[in-house]
Amino acid sequence: MPRVGVLALQGDVREHVAALERLGAEVVTVRACDQLEGLDGLVLPGGESTTIAHLLNTSGMRVVLEEKLRDGLSVFGTCAGLILLSREVLDGRADQWSFGLLDVAVRRNGYGRQIASFETPIDVEGVGTVPGVFIRAPKIETWSSDVEVLASLDHGDGMHPVLVRQDNAWGCSFHPELTSDASVHRLFVDSL
Repeated sequence: MPRVGVLALQGDVREHVAALERLGAEVVTVRACDQLEGLDGLVLPGGESTTIAHLLNTSGMRVVLEEKLRDGLSVFGTCAGLILLSREVLDGRADQWSFGLLDVAVRRNGYGRQIASFETPIDVEGVGTVPGVFIRAPKIETWSSDVEVLASLDHGDGMHPVLVRQDNAWGCSFHPELTSDASVHRLFVDSL
């Protein structure tokens, strides 16, 4: 089984670890640059995107991680992780940055603030229906033809991708780690 890291600076770390362990992956919680060595893939968890970005800077991990991602390390970002992987953050702070691996523009809290959180079934290509948990979720508003859309949602304003893939990067608007269904994690693990 592949060796998968979960960035453990802030966010839904233990939930991702549990989902990956259920699949039999060797899981590493990544808190320092040396823990990025020897990974087949990395999960950037949900949480607060600006906080995770700040901690990547202050820990010295940003440059090392950026190099590994550019060299092809597979990465799966959920919620805040999707924001960190996006080309453009439409309503981010002036100092907000992202890795730009997914050719998408996202809007932070695009599906509403905390009080507007919701759950809905999501049809994922090649998997079937999975539970979708949306908590202050980013909305993918634009995407290029280079982005493979694996699942979409119409939340009253037309269809928007909620699970995408481009080269070595995967992005998900919802929180698959907050359910007992590991199907979305399995898609990522099986791609490694």
